[in-house]
Amino acid sequence: MNAHLHLRQDQVYPFDARGIAKRFRHAAIFGALDALNSGERMRFVNDHDPLPLLDQLRTRYADAVEIQYLQRDPGEIVIDFIRS
Repeated sequence: MNAHLHLRQDQVYPFDARGIAKRFRHAAIFGALDALNSGERMRFVNDHDPLPLLDQLRTRYADAVEIQYLQRDPGEIVIDFIRS
């Protein structure tokens, strides 16, 4: 069994939203962000720019989660969410 121990603060956890049913996406994203420890990041991949989601994240987490775009091409969006 491989337990997730959060041993490194600089750990990057992938999250590909394209494989999650739309009605579950936001809840899954919030759950994943809630599970991050300070300094950890979730690398989010999606097929569109999730502007409404980003507004919700800013409201819910304020400065507790930093948003960094890594790629912003049509059909391929990659964002790092970093827990502070």
